[in-house]
Amino acid sequence: MTDTTSSQPAPIEIPEGVWSQPAVNMSAVADLESVEAVRSVRAFASMTYDYTPGVATTRFLRAIKEKRLVGERCSETGKVYIPPRGVSPVSGLPTTEQVELGLDGTVVSFCVVNLDFTGNAQEIPYVSALILVDGSDIPIYGLVREIPYNEVQPGLRLKSVWVEDSELTTSFENIKWWAPNGEPDVPASDLADYI
Repeated sequence: MTDTTSSQPAPIEIPEGVWSQPAVNMSAVADLESVEAVRSVRAFASMTYDYTPGVATTRFLRAIKEKRLVGERCSETGKVYIPPRGVSPVSGLPTTEQVELGLDGTVVSFCVVNLDFTGNAQEIPYVSALILVDGSDIPIYGLVREIPYNEVQPGLRLKSVWVEDSELTTSFENIKWWAPNGEPDVPASDLADYI
């Protein structure tokens, strides 16, 4: 049935076995079985956008520009969150107490990355880890370098490695990576609550 109130043509019914939705008249293809299916299309895209960080994240970004890490404490649970969002994800209460954190941390869990991808500047393989910053109660993601990938383990103590002072901005990318700090490992059993 054709919709006579619209200037648009009626939708084309897709024949059984065709899994794409072409915008062409399928009867124009004489032998549909001989047409090879397109399994993937590579398209490069980028997007520019503005981000309004809010009060808590603004404080965090200003601190990170000074090579400091700050979190915020939940008044109900006492947990310290980094980066702060201004509200406790557990209690829903505002987190108004700012807490100065350490610049060292502990590997909670990690992944050895063996596959390259577009835009990757890391030498393969490399380690991406969840790092519990000293004084915080939630781990953050970071790269682990200056140690062979097969020596990284939960409990490994790390120091943050920063960009040069002249390169500091209001960005988490001020921390280039994390590296062993020489301290003894934390027992993995002490990290169970952070996994």
